[in-house]
Amino acid sequence: MIRRQKKTAKVVTGVMGLCILAYITVPSLHWHLNETIEDSLHSSCPPCVCDCSSQPLLSIPDGLSNHSFLDCMRREEGSEESESGFTEMVAEELKLREAQAQEDEWRADRLLLDAKKAASQYQKEADKCSMGMETCELAREKSEATLDEQRRLSYMWELRARQNGWKEVTNVVVSSDNL
Repeated sequence: MIRRQKKTAKVVTGVMGLCILAYITVPSLHWHLNETIEDSLHSSCPPCVCDCSSQPLLSIPDGLSNHSFLDCMRREEGSEESESGFTEMVAEELKLREAQAQEDEWRADRLLLDAKKAASQYQKEADKCSMGMETCELAREKSEATLDEQRRLSYMWELRARQNGWKEVTNVVVSSDNL
């Protein structure tokens, strides 16, 4: 029974390994094959061997073949023209992107400058507020010290008055019923 389980585990592991391998390799193979097939379908001129020093052993008359050496040469000249046109298009695209990047950079610099100005203004307001708070705090501390001094003086005068015989009299409210 244990041998059977081991064998089953090995088979399952092998199948999983093959599935993972297929999962990894098949898309890239598919892509390469599609690219090769599309290239062969879309090319109007088969790859030319343009080695002028070698003479072909067998030459096919121009009327019988669809593709001649001169056709390939003409297409290569056309491809040089299209390549230069493509180069010009790429250069123009790069100039446009550079201009866009410079505009974006200018806009970002402007926004940064505006943000710095706003931050500076807020900092000034915060400093004003802090100074006002410090002034209020100093005034509160001074008032508190003055109040404590007045309480101390009042207590001292009350103590002297008591020592001299003063007694605190509570006021009794006389109502008309008691009369």
